[in-house]
Amino acid sequence: MTGAGFMDCKKALTETEGNLDAAVKVLREKGIAAAAKKGDREASEGLIGVYVHTDGQQAAMVELNCETDFVARTDDFALLAREIGMQIVAMRPLYLSREDVPADVLEAEKAIYRQQAATEGKPEAVQDKIAEGRVEKFYSQVCLLEQSFIKDDKQTIQGLIKESIAKLGENIQIKRYIRYKVGEA
Repeated sequence: MTGAGFMDCKKALTETEGNLDAAVKVLREKGIAAAAKKGDREASEGLIGVYVHTDGQQAAMVELNCETDFVARTDDFALLAREIGMQIVAMRPLYLSREDVPADVLEAEKAIYRQQAATEGKPEAVQDKIAEGRVEKFYSQVCLLEQSFIKDDKQTIQGLIKESIAKLGENIQIKRYIRYKVGEA
């Protein structure tokens, strides 16, 4: 059910006194913590996942990397690549992560948000805080890793990747992606 080993499941059930939902939560938390430790390992294997929308008018290609070709050939890894491709087609992210947002774009957004706060009559002392909050929302809309997963809005794409790291036992990274739509330049 969780992809965790038998002994880990048994320990989690013992720890939660047989509460299945709580045990699943404990296993997920441990898996995500373990996934964070694997984040520094080199991911030079992988695959290029392709997703073509049912209308035949949109598609995405994503280079998804992992540590070994063994994991790259698994159905779980291919499914992850496909779901990320589906996310790219549906949500049209402009950047992979917040670090990829150009400084001039970010400053222009901040200026717009400060002006909006001023127009709304907010005190000058809080305009920067309001702008920063709106910048966070901007990141969640334009950065793939920070977008809510279209199949589960309680989870981000980064969270989906961390779950896959915990399940597959290897570092996984999106190297790059591209989205196509018929008629768009």
